Amino acid sequence: MQPPSPSFIHLQWFAAEDEGRTEEPSEYKLRKAREEGKVAKSQELIGAMGLLLPAVALLLLAPYYGRTLAEMLRFYFSQVGQVDVATEAGPLAAAFFSYFAKLALPIALVALVAALGSNLLQVGFLFTVKPITPDFSRIVPRFGQYLKRTMFSTEALFNLAKALIKVAIIGFIAYITIKGEMSKLITSFAASFWESVALVGSLALRLVVEVAVALLALAIPDYLFQRRQFMETMKMSKEEVKEERKMQEGDPLVKSRLRERMRELLARNMAANVPKADVVITNPTHFAVALEWDRERMAAPLVTAKGQDEVALRIRRIAEENGVPLVENRPLARALYAEVEIGDAIPEKYYQAIAAVLAHVYSAAAGGSAQGGPFAGEGAAGAEPAAAGAGL
Repeated sequence: MQPPSPSFIHLQWFAAEDEGRTEEPSEYKLRKAREEGKVAKSQELIGAMGLLLPAVALLLLAPYYGRTLAEMLRFYFSQVGQVDVATEAGPLAAAFFSYFAKLALPIALVALVAALGSNLLQVGFLFTVKPITPDFSRIVPRFGQYLKRTMFSTEALFNLAKALIKVAIIGFIAYITIKGEMSKLITSFAASFWESVALVGSLALRLVVEVAVALLALAIPDYLFQRRQFMETMKMSKEEVKEERKMQEGDPLVKSRLRERMRELLARNMAANVPKADVVITNPTHFAVALEWDRERMAAPLVTAKGQDEVALRIRRIAEENGVPLVENRPLARALYAEVEIGDAIPEKYYQAIAAVLAHVYSAAAGGSAQGGPFAGEGAAGAEPAAAGAGL
């Protein structure tokens, strides 16, 4: 088999890694991406702000810079014939650093504020070292992914168009600005030195401000595009959504096993649960369901024990031995046995039926003085169909 040539590029390199990622990213995934420093932001906005604000600061501080530059020139010209640089360079170096701080620090501080502000404006406060942490798994180059992203993707086409538009905008603004001041530039040859410097400086500063404003306007669609691209890269496959749900909510299989285990424990403790019940609803011989109701700690009555045939007879016997009321209601007993597990609250559709049973039990226990018992009337408004279906 003939080996591939060095120029051979396998088409598999360009296979879409995000194939099947059709689901919108979850809040959890976006939060984890943010913690890792992966956020949507436009470098164009940062660059435009970093150009505009220092230019505006330079415009506002122009008189200060003019005085400082003139003072610096006068100082160094005055020292030309008085100081030996080879032996007395200390004062000159100190003066240099002093003037450098006066000239550079104001613009540097404004540029720092512009960079921080443009980042905060896009992503809010975020500090993480994850993006600069070395990742040795990326040492091996992935040419397919790199070429796809830089040359054969929507992002690459957008970046190319953006670069061409930027060049066109800068060229157009420069042409219009310089053309409008051409007559002044021509006459500046006959003007004094400081007048020529002021004219060229003001023209350059005006050009920088106009270009920065244009780039700032260009940064708005770039930010929207970057945000859209970021959300596309964050999309998840159906399998990832399932795995994340399992991780956050717990594996359904594990939860099911835990519920089964709980029911087994409750069934084993039936002898202890039945005496605590408020009522046992029977079939009368084939089914038995024990209900416990405590207004202070329960939202609805709970099924604490249930059984069929032999187990139902055992529940009846324990209830009789401990004075727990037995209420015969065949449809309700059959329905509760089939639909409600041990330890679960009764469904809302049985509220009225259970309320009627408990009202009867508490009324009988109080010799007729109780008016419906603690659960009577709760949730009964919407349960009339269920009560009818339960045979009450």
